[in-house]
Amino acid sequence: MNRILFFILIGLVFLALDWYVYQAVRTVSRNLSDDTQRIIGLVYWGFTALSIGLFLFMQLSPPDLLDRHTRTFLYAGVIIPYLSKVFALLFVLIDDIGRFFRWIISLFYEPDVQKTANDAARTDIPKTDAIPRSDFLMKTALIAGAIPLVSFSWGILSGAHDYRVRRVRLALKNLPKGFEGMRIAQLSDIHSGSFFNKTAVKGGVEMLLKEKPDMVFFTGDLVNNTADEVQDYIPIFRHVKAPLGVYSTLGNHDYGDYVQWPSQQVKQQNLRNLKEAHRLLGWNLMLDEHRIFTQDGDKIALIGIENWGAGQRWPKYGNLANAYRGTEDYPVKLLLSHDPSHWEAQVRPQFPGIDAMFAGHTHGMQFGVEIGGFKWSPSQYVYKQWAGLYRQGDQQLYVNRGFGYLGYPGRVGILPEITIFELTRG
Repeated sequence: MNRILFFILIGLVFLALDWYVYQAVRTVSRNLSDDTQRIIGLVYWGFTALSIGLFLFMQLSPPDLLDRHTRTFLYAGVIIPYLSKVFALLFVLIDDIGRFFRWIISLFYEPDVQKTANDAARTDIPKTDAIPRSDFLMKTALIAGAIPLVSFSWGILSGAHDYRVRRVRLALKNLPKGFEGMRIAQLSDIHSGSFFNKTAVKGGVEMLLKEKPDMVFFTGDLVNNTADEVQDYIPIFRHVKAPLGVYSTLGNHDYGDYVQWPSQQVKQQNLRNLKEAHRLLGWNLMLDEHRIFTQDGDKIALIGIENWGAGQRWPKYGNLANAYRGTEDYPVKLLLSHDPSHWEAQVRPQFPGIDAMFAGHTHGMQFGVEIGGFKWSPSQYVYKQWAGLYRQGDQQLYVNRGFGYLGYPGRVGILPEITIFELTRG
């Protein structure tokens, strides 16, 4: 009963937000005909009733009534409009604050009787508004609400699969001559459980293959929660191959930690199934271990560990010390580790011999702005390193923006990424 009351309360909050934003709609449309205003009101409140009803239905219905893709899109259909209304609300609130202060000032001045009489006779000023709303701010409110509504909707239709190849020259101080010019591709955060367009996903894989990399890295989060999510996409990602192989590691979502399992044994079996999926893909899953590569007599080391995140929020399954042991004498050591927070928390202070770390995890929050050398995302307030290449001394970190998406089924500004590195000496 408490749960039902809670969600009904949320519905009432939504309704209050709708009523407040409707003041902007009513003000902007007040000079239209009565019939037109009536139609606008019916459409507005009709969508409001549909959104609130849909929200309550999804919260109170059995979890298995709808499949995960349907639920994701229905949630997006509720959250995106209300997020947009929050932006509109800010400008309506600014107007109301101004109206409040104008009302306070009016208390200290005698009203112009003739002007008041003239205003009372006009039909274009709502009689309920002692101090009328600002047309400019109300129009600005509706525009402010429309921008995120259009942007996030377009982010689903286009941004979710608008794959971008990013080319990075990775200069490594001690790179042996035999590895100069080697091309490495990186994918991260596939999140196969979120995909809804196989054709587009296949197109992204084909973009990677056209680059003809010598080696491919995958830095974790193959699924959202359960191993079965990737089954339909194994035939697509099985084509990701390279002459020197594909090397992968696990991300925080791969362990099934965000699912309520009937028993620990079932959870462990899910992880075994996930590891088996890597084998079926033909990928070399690295679990706290290293590999040595030889080119023209020169050698470098590749280290791969299980998920390790800084702080209490993210799990620490990986053991870098075990994986690192035996690589000390190689001139270059590359690390696959899903969470970029690992770099400053452990890699840099304890393992200065690691030249470059490859990570993902942040997705750039799937929202932001990247224009030329400028980039911004809410992700930067959570992660110090959240997208692109970072360098401290002789150590480097690259954070891939992710191939897939989670939660919001789209991307705005921070687009899905395929990274192509060219190793150089420098």
